[in-house]
Amino acid sequence: MPAIQLSVVIITLNEAKNIQRCLDSVTSLADEIIVVDSYSKDNTAQICSQYPKLKFVRNTFEGHIQQKNFALDQASHDFVLSLDADESLSGHLLDEIRKIKDDATSDGYLINRLNVYCGKEIRHCGWYPDRKLRLFNRHKARWGGQNPHDKVIMKEGTKKSALTGDLIHFSFQSIDEHLLQIHKFAAISAHEKFIAGQSTPFLYTLVRVPVSFIKKYILKLGFMDGYYGFVISVLTSYGTFIKDIQLRELHKKNRHD
Repeated sequence: MPAIQLSVVIITLNEAKNIQRCLDSVTSLADEIIVVDSYSKDNTAQICSQYPKLKFVRNTFEGHIQQKNFALDQASHDFVLSLDADESLSGHLLDEIRKIKDDATSDGYLINRLNVYCGKEIRHCGWYPDRKLRLFNRHKARWGGQNPHDKVIMKEGTKKSALTGDLIHFSFQSIDEHLLQIHKFAAISAHEKFIAGQSTPFLYTLVRVPVSFIKKYILKLGFMDGYYGFVISVLTSYGTFIKDIQLRELHKKNRHD
């Protein structure tokens, strides 16, 4: 038996199109799988019920950070692999984590994330290797950051290492999906910044939007990803614009109220 038992934790909301691929990639690795669902209305629950090692828990969604920390607390084992439903493990990453289960030398592990956008692997635009801390001792880390951009924060004095295998992220199946998420995340981000008392001067936005495109498309070699590299670079700068103007509108509304 491996020295370390591993809990795989996943949060879901209407992920019937993704969850089976994710679960299939970790079934041979996980000692238990925890799915925390935000009351999906599709077949997510039915698909999850087919996996014997899986514990399905429903919890009201209050934010990405809150939901992922709730999921951590449902785990039985110290080490967790935290995934989104639209992610799956490559064969190389699977082998690396199996070795870690036999001999973990660190408290947390950074994993390369390879994004698949409209069916194309994106290796530029600043989207690869897109390292994320996803495998860690849950007693030495918690989710933090600012919604919707959560991140794992390790305690002081902990040791981190990097793996070479890829976590495959099936990010968007269409450009329309991407646009919907931009608007959804912009609203969440603007609200969080407003609550925190943050603001964005107009001149800052005026500079930040074109700079965002130049950074993605030129400096981060987005042009190497062809048409979709251009689309991603444009939509990233558009997302920056939407976040900033929504935050400005919240401040404007607050002043008038």
